[in-house]
Amino acid sequence: MENISQIIVHANPLAVLSFIIYLLIIILIGILATKFSSAGISEFFLAGRKMKEFVVALSAVVSGRSAWLLVGVTGMAYLRGASAVWAVAGYIIVELFLFLFLAKRLRRYTEKMDNLTLPDFFESRYKDKSNLLRVTSVIIILIFMVAYVSAQFNAGGKAFGASFGLGEFNGVLITALIVLAYTMMGGFLAVSLTDMIQAFFMIFALLVLPVIAIINFGGWGEVLTALSKLDPKVLGSFSIDPFALSVGGIIGFLGIGLGSPGNPHILVRYMSIDDPRALRKSALIGTVWNTLMAWGAIYIGIVGRAYYPTKNLLPNSDPENLYPYLASTHLHPIFFGIIIASIFAAIMSTADSQLLVAASGVVRDIYQKIIVKGKQMSQKKLVLMSRMIIILLVIIALILGAVASQLVFWLVLFAWAGLGASFGPTIILSLFWKRTTKQGIMAGLISGTLATIIWNQIPFLKAIIYELVPAFIISALLTIIVSLFTTPPPEASKELEEISAHYKK
Repeated sequence: MENISQIIVHANPLAVLSFIIYLLIIILIGILATKFSSAGISEFFLAGRKMKEFVVALSAVVSGRSAWLLVGVTGMAYLRGASAVWAVAGYIIVELFLFLFLAKRLRRYTEKMDNLTLPDFFESRYKDKSNLLRVTSVIIILIFMVAYVSAQFNAGGKAFGASFGLGEFNGVLITALIVLAYTMMGGFLAVSLTDMIQAFFMIFALLVLPVIAIINFGGWGEVLTALSKLDPKVLGSFSIDPFALSVGGIIGFLGIGLGSPGNPHILVRYMSIDDPRALRKSALIGTVWNTLMAWGAIYIGIVGRAYYPTKNLLPNSDPENLYPYLASTHLHPIFFGIIIASIFAAIMSTADSQLLVAASGVVRDIYQKIIVKGKQMSQKKLVLMSRMIIILLVIIALILGAVASQLVFWLVLFAWAGLGASFGPTIILSLFWKRTTKQGIMAGLISGTLATIIWNQIPFLKAIIYELVPAFIISALLTIIVSLFTTPPPEASKELEEISAHYKK
């Protein structure tokens, strides 16, 4: 996402108008959701568990994608061709599993125990009165989430500045203010509803652009013919054969999906649905949406290679600029405005969700559950504090992005992996294996985080396979081994047994 600043944009008034309409819709949703979200922190952070299956499906899907799908996967498909399909297949399969199996258990348990956050879940699941699980979870979330939000702001700012000639600094501020406005006002309800709107922008852009580009080229047959005539030296690792990749490469790409069960901003979507039985419908909707968006991203990369055989034909010779550049040359200005909006949709649908998760960690998990534990607190006061914390987090993210941009992007490279490896195995085992213990979960959280960082920093290991795969395995194994050598509290799995019995009905 660092190179979005090189996007070439025609500042046509129609393109600007369509983009402004998109922004007005997003902000209006935040204003309309304000009254509902002000009722209490359950409403602010989880929409009172009243979300419908369609909103949950789309919100869960787009909040997990960010701009990585639009600029990252399209650029990957440009370089590698059809083998990029493995990069999207992993998360599509894993998220289908989450919708069908994990989501219902998580939703039922967290409602029964009045859990609003994942640290809430861990503490109640293991009857942890020491607050160690809660504090450890919050620290991991804050480390990755704040850096991730900062990177989203930077990416949006570069795109904003380049698109409309406002300058990168102004673009970052505007992007942050837009996300801050509707997130702070409308909370989880606004974030989920805007995610749904943004999902339509993204899927429209990802389906329309490749179809029009293929038609303008003369059809899919002409695209394949043009690619077959190119010098193999020019194509490099590009191939229309999806299996033109090593076994390690395929496993590494598929391993991207292991991040989904460990990213809190995805998991809280499942916790927010009004009826757990409706999650099967969400599974169908979310999987179809995921598949269509992935199809569009891959085909954009392939047809883009036919149009621009060498990277130097792209802005700044960067394949990640293919998506907007191809759109600028093939679409009407109104549709091009939608393309730009889809980039922001991807960025903001991730940034807003991560802000809420980080804020809930501070207000719910640290302040309410530790600092003022046992004291009666006004719900409106907690909501006001949540809004203030969101403002503070935005300021910290902006400062971090300004003074340590390289650190931010370094963290983003493994944030998905770090969250996936630390929370993924521990959440799955907590819901499906009654024998897990508090000590096992602590071992899994810490080892998943450390293994991700260490593997990422050793070039030899990183070249073998994506760090999420080994880190996920290490976390899972240590959680199991430590749990087997420690004794769980006798009452710790009582609620889980009840949920499991209810789940089987």
